[in-house]
Amino acid sequence: MTDIAAAGTFSLGDRLVSRMGYGAMQLAGPGVFGPPKDHDSAIAVLRDAVARGVNHIDTSDFYGPHVTNQLIREALHPYPDDLVIVTKVGAVRGADASWIPALAPADLERAVHDNLRNLRVEALDVVNLRVGGLHGPVEASIEPQVSALAELQRRGLIRRLGLSNVTSRQLAEARRLVEIVCIQNYYNLVHRDDDALVDEAAGSGIAYVPFFPLGGFSPLQSSTLAAVAHDLGATPMQTALAWLLRRAPNILLIPGTSSTDHLRENLAAAALALPDEAMARLNAIAAKT
Repeated sequence: MTDIAAAGTFSLGDRLVSRMGYGAMQLAGPGVFGPPKDHDSAIAVLRDAVARGVNHIDTSDFYGPHVTNQLIREALHPYPDDLVIVTKVGAVRGADASWIPALAPADLERAVHDNLRNLRVEALDVVNLRVGGLHGPVEASIEPQVSALAELQRRGLIRRLGLSNVTSRQLAEARRLVEIVCIQNYYNLVHRDDDALVDEAAGSGIAYVPFFPLGGFSPLQSSTLAAVAHDLGATPMQTALAWLLRRAPNILLIPGTSSTDHLRENLAAAALALPDEAMARLNAIAAKT
């Protein structure tokens, strides 16, 4: 059994993926802008991830922009039959590397075509609609955006739809219009605002994919986490990832890195068993913040 096989699988719609995936954001340059510092290393990380059983890669054409998708295409095209590439739309990058919302229907269609072209595919496996603001979800109707993407799905350009940076109410609104296969929100063993949404999604068979935002909380800052990791003979990040895998069966992980050594370290977290006592100590971290 490989490391990531120990994490099990979960369905993204009709596609079964390993619960331990890979996030490609860090392959771009500093600030997720421009080319990678080491092109050959970026290609090597992608190929090594797939060789080790990863069949769920998270990306977006606004990473770079265009950089990560072009690297994925160069490294992996023609893609393995079981590989699911999840991308997202809803923003563009300014010339100053700023992140600019782009949620008009025309913006979303343009973004879908950018992803199709740079990944060199005829249809996108999963497209997440990124909404909300820099500091988290913002309650507002997303019906126009979801409807626009649903139309592109009907035209055969998108196979499945997901949401990113959204609330429970927005999930419900979207599900009245189209099937939603995944949610991608900010969540970790300290930032637990989405506890109820994780469980709601699990009850509906929807994948929950946590991300750690740039400049946001790093699990490595917790002394309790460091102590638990030491007791387990693991790194703090491995322990934080293992906690997420045990937290709910619908959680899929997409840790990112531009290093093959770090990639293998992250993937090894899938096989890390957390005893009940360790889980209790980790769960108590959120209560102290």
